[in-house]
Amino acid sequence: MPRATRYDMLALDLDGTLLDRAGRVSEANRRAVADARGAGMRVVVCTGRGLAECRHAVEAIGQRDPVVVAGGAIIACPETSRTLHRAAIDPSIVEHAVTVVLDQGHAALVLKDPAEAGYDYLVVRGAHGAALDPVTEWWFASMNVRTREVARLGDDPHPEHTVRVGACGVSSRMASVKATLHASFRDEVIIHHFGAVVAPEDVSRVSEGGRAETLHVLEVFDRTATKWSAITRLAGQFGTEQSRIAAIGDEINDVDMIAGAGLGIAMGNAIPAVRAAARRETRRNDEDGVAHAVARILTGEW
Repeated sequence: MPRATRYDMLALDLDGTLLDRAGRVSEANRRAVADARGAGMRVVVCTGRGLAECRHAVEAIGQRDPVVVAGGAIIACPETSRTLHRAAIDPSIVEHAVTVVLDQGHAALVLKDPAEAGYDYLVVRGAHGAALDPVTEWWFASMNVRTREVARLGDDPHPEHTVRVGACGVSSRMASVKATLHASFRDEVIIHHFGAVVAPEDVSRVSEGGRAETLHVLEVFDRTATKWSAITRLAGQFGTEQSRIAAIGDEINDVDMIAGAGLGIAMGNAIPAVRAAARRETRRNDEDGVAHAVARILTGEW
């Protein structure tokens, strides 16, 4: 296999990119990652998931280099689980964001730095005991994440270690929460909402208005926490020029890294914003799109 001469780092999203629809790494994609490493590229996983939630994926590809998790809010060592960098949210912003989420009837999902807090999520249910969405319950059980439940945020023993405030619900409800938060914070935070990873029976749900809607997750981060900011931090440590970074992704939280990388590649299933930012487009995640892209990088075609 010819050595890759144009790119020294490959940034890989997980959901909708390296993982197929069932959340697995295909054999073709696993081999492609190995080929990229064999050609001298440093592979960096970049995901919105927390470290515990991507453990099976990083193990499937034998990841030893640092991983970018929680949408760029944490850089961690996959072998020791040690946090190498954390972009925590100001506690006053966390408090207001949690209040907005609770006021709109959702449990607040407060992602912690697990290396410091000792658990993954603080679930804030509020005075009225807001229920967890069934999709969230399924996700926590499937991923073996560690949670701690409280009625009020004031019971959080680790307020300085929050990296994300989130919620889960139908898309229209999450859009409403996002609009309220945006009106409060403007550019003080980064806010996303996009399709949740769900069990097949939960792909859509009937909303209060009688419409079938997709399930979305909403995420609030510190304004410095992006995948691209974490990637460039690692690139600086590795001595890698940004022009020699290739990145592959599909969702709204991938746009900055796709736009910033020397070679930004959109998945065939990517949203329009990712496609607009990309220089190339590969196949869908259920068609081994990562393997297709890596093959073209290594032959010099891309």
